[in-house]
Amino acid sequence: MSRAAETVQPLKRVASVPCPAMSPTISGTTSDAVFRTELSLPGRRQGKVRDVYRTSDAPGAPLLIVATDRLSAFDVVMPTPIPGKGRLLTAMSLGWFGFLRQLKIVGDHVIGTDLSTIAGLTAHDQAMLAGRSMLCRAAKVVPIECVARGYLAGSGWNEYRASGTVCGIPLPAGLQLSSRLPEPIFTPATKAEEGHDENVSFERAAELVGRDVMERLRALTLSIYGAAAEYARARGVILADTKFEFGFALDAQGRVTDELILVDEVLTPDSSRYWPADDYAPGREQASFDKQFVRNHLLELVARGAWNKEAPGPELPTPVIDATLARYEEALARLALPPFAMTPAATTTATGTTTTTTTGGISR
Repeated sequence: MSRAAETVQPLKRVASVPCPAMSPTISGTTSDAVFRTELSLPGRRQGKVRDVYRTSDAPGAPLLIVATDRLSAFDVVMPTPIPGKGRLLTAMSLGWFGFLRQLKIVGDHVIGTDLSTIAGLTAHDQAMLAGRSMLCRAAKVVPIECVARGYLAGSGWNEYRASGTVCGIPLPAGLQLSSRLPEPIFTPATKAEEGHDENVSFERAAELVGRDVMERLRALTLSIYGAAAEYARARGVILADTKFEFGFALDAQGRVTDELILVDEVLTPDSSRYWPADDYAPGREQASFDKQFVRNHLLELVARGAWNKEAPGPELPTPVIDATLARYEEALARLALPPFAMTPAATTTATGTTTTTTTGGISR
């Protein structure tokens, strides 16, 4: 999970995020972008994209997770924000959380989007945070990135060309770039606070966090991926791969429970590879609904010797910013996710039993 001299104009505050309706209106000008927040709340942490706060000093206090407009590529945060990106990511995450709650696969960390009860936020803070923030239960995050791959792309393609495997999993010979895999595979990676995450075998991940935990994470990851990929495909979008984070919820006293929940963002273009189905063809790179415009621009700089994939990143030109935001907006519009509502969330216990609870209290 990602760890206020904000430069935004006051916006109308909303209590919830209706995903489909937001796509045409989320974007803004560079002066509206939120690159960094400095709220009068305790425990500030900063990840590549998100700023995270505790809402009070109570041991089990919920978290405020703010999606800024920062963008990272090659694990480097670019100095140029993408105006409105944080709201797009939040809208998509909430839509997917709502979808997954209907399926009752696993519980999640979302309490809601109404920030009115958080002490210490000014009216300006409330306006800036509207649409880009989630109030969430606290959890002890499992330090493993849970990756599901349904297609051969990215680092998986590079490994396959060298060894015929992806994260040590043997695959059939003769696959091409962007080929659909015979069945989705689970490829864990270690989480890095800074720098690059590292792909590891299932066995190595089991050594790090326990075999029982990893078997549960594998089952949950593939189940969520399968449901999301089917939903997206029916709307003309291929979910090629994605990654999830899970954690064990904390109780009101801040103690770790055996309740395993889905945390952080979920199924956004920042954590997933989305392709338009009507343009899909194996054997080549695919047009993608993510930050590929940024990656392509940066790779051109690398090829010219103008950047070395290390911090600090280069400033991004306006055409690259606009094209990236347009792809994010198109992905949200195509997926037509349902509005997020405070519906009951499934709870997965240490024994693997799934029950239903209402996510409205502060017990994370």
